[in-house]
Amino acid sequence: MFLTISTTGTPERPATDLGFLLHKHPERAQAFSTSHGIAHVLYPEATAERCTAALLLEVDPVALVRRGKGKGRGGAPDAALAQYVNDRPYAASSLLAVALAQVFKTALHGQCRALPERAAAPLPLRIEVPVLPARGGAELVRELFGPLGWTTVDAEPVALDAEFPEWGDSRYVRLVLAGEGLRLADALNQLYVLLPVLDDAKHYWVAPDEVDKLLRAGDGWLAGHPRRELITHRYLARRRSLAREASERLELVRLAEADGLDVEDVDNAVDEASDTEQRPVPLAEHRRAAILAALRTAGAARVLDLGCGQGQLVQALLKDARFTEIVGVDVSVRALTVAARRLHLDRMGERQAARVKLVQGSLAYTDKRLGGYDAAVLSEVIEHLDLPRLPALEYAVFGAARPRTVVVTTPNVEYNVRWETLPAGHVRHGDHRFEWTRAEFREWADAVAGRYGYTVEYAPVGADDPEVGAPTQMAVFTRAGEGDEQTTTKKQEEDRA
Repeated sequence: MFLTISTTGTPERPATDLGFLLHKHPERAQAFSTSHGIAHVLYPEATAERCTAALLLEVDPVALVRRGKGKGRGGAPDAALAQYVNDRPYAASSLLAVALAQVFKTALHGQCRALPERAAAPLPLRIEVPVLPARGGAELVRELFGPLGWTTVDAEPVALDAEFPEWGDSRYVRLVLAGEGLRLADALNQLYVLLPVLDDAKHYWVAPDEVDKLLRAGDGWLAGHPRRELITHRYLARRRSLAREASERLELVRLAEADGLDVEDVDNAVDEASDTEQRPVPLAEHRRAAILAALRTAGAARVLDLGCGQGQLVQALLKDARFTEIVGVDVSVRALTVAARRLHLDRMGERQAARVKLVQGSLAYTDKRLGGYDAAVLSEVIEHLDLPRLPALEYAVFGAARPRTVVVTTPNVEYNVRWETLPAGHVRHGDHRFEWTRAEFREWADAVAGRYGYTVEYAPVGADDPEVGAPTQMAVFTRAGEGDEQTTTKKQEEDRA
């Protein structure tokens, strides 16, 4: 596997500055051990006018197969010959992308102590990859690199056999990228993401932390890319849960960038960009404050945060000593991992740690662990479920767990017209299956309360617009007296039958 990075220069700004930016001296050939071979960095030319750095990766395909136990492209267990006869030593793939990140790690981050201004400035660049797998053909190569600021994106198909042109083209292309408007770090990060995307395969198991790698490398260009969905699905080896998480987080980045906000200022379940732009307190904070007030009024001490996500509400509950036991529940292990980091569970004192627990579970199923609590919170959760699955959640929470108090918040779709950046007819988040009007929410909540023996009260969250209401609507369910239990149980059994 082979790629070259070239730049031009002047006597005042010599092209050999590329050596400083890559942190590899032009006068030396260097070798680096990787988990799948040896990566070499050398400079075929290095003058003040033009400098070229080459990355050559020598892959040991036999060792790779043995280490990976047959996984990855060309390594299916039922194709023993393919494990040893394949294109991995020659065609750019995730192997080369990993070597690129390992060998040029500092350059990918845009850091250069010797020439920080050069690292931050665009360079005249020319990148060549002689053999690049392109599942989708040359046209897809142009669709992926074309919107990224390159003046030239040349993807020349490689013939199956030059002596037999009638056989047609292979699935490989010779890629040449040229332009003057990109930083070196931008170019390297694009290659790091798009090489395995074009190959549509990875030589290693794609773990949840790949989402963070993708967003880090795609910072500044991926969120607005017209083929973002294809890139995320292929980069994450078509693992739907990871691709969905990446798409959600990228959509937040896009919304934040559109309104000049930091991603942290945009709630992870609702687009609050316009709301935070108009008011100093984000809607997410208004919502947490309303939930905490409802729980305090109810006298709750042991609280379930159902669909806790990244743990923002759990963190707020921990700050109030009256909440003696807090359990965060989410179906996403990745979200729970992020929540644990947010809460610093590994460094938390013994007394504080005894108050909080994070558990993995689906709200579509009954769970004995959730019984016996004072209160449960469903904050921006129900709209992420398909409507046919909502009755299962209703029974799991109101019928099986049956906390004394249930607090539910959900977006008010009527308020969406107040956000100029939200296109007409669009929901606030790509994963929302529905968004209700105030009347629809009340109709649902009244029906749930009647079915399971609760009373319900409603409250607006956020600025209450006289025409369209508040951006978030909240319902507080209170379980009826113990004397109603038998009637309620009978009604539940009839509904389930």
